[in-house]
Amino acid sequence: MEQMGRVLERAKMVVGMEVDEEANEGADSSFFDDFNRHCTLSTKQRLYGFAVCLCVGLACTLLSMLVFFNPVKFGITFTFGNLCALGSTAFLIGPKRQVVMMLDPVRIYASAIYLASLIIALFCAFYVHNKALTLLAVILEFAALVWYSLSYIPFARSMVSKAFVACFDTEF
Repeated sequence: MEQMGRVLERAKMVVGMEVDEEANEGADSSFFDDFNRHCTLSTKQRLYGFAVCLCVGLACTLLSMLVFFNPVKFGITFTFGNLCALGSTAFLIGPKRQVVMMLDPVRIYASAIYLASLIIALFCAFYVHNKALTLLAVILEFAALVWYSLSYIPFARSMVSKAFVACFDTEF
């Protein structure tokens, strides 16, 4: 029976599923391990959480277009929408795996620029109250979001980079 449990754990690791954490009771547990252990959701609850967060994020992003000519309000609603949309994926894969994937060497720079642009946009909107800086931060945020999203599609970044180089190449 014990051997069957080990085979099942190996199969879960190969497929990419999380191995049960109760087997490692003696190991040091991090914040995310404790959080994942105490916040277990069913598949249906995860899908509902994902759908609600994604819909709220998309609604805020789309509603931000209504206040486009007021860059401070636009920056706040657009950034809040992006935060909700980013948080929605934590319902599907869990917060620990979300952070691990964001810190993956392939997307660490895109994640850092994306999170920094979120903070800069909110800072410019709340404290600086400068419309030009807020709009610039939102543009940077959108570009970082696109670059971050492309990191999940194999070869998408290299394809987009080559397309931009081809478009802006001045040699004939």
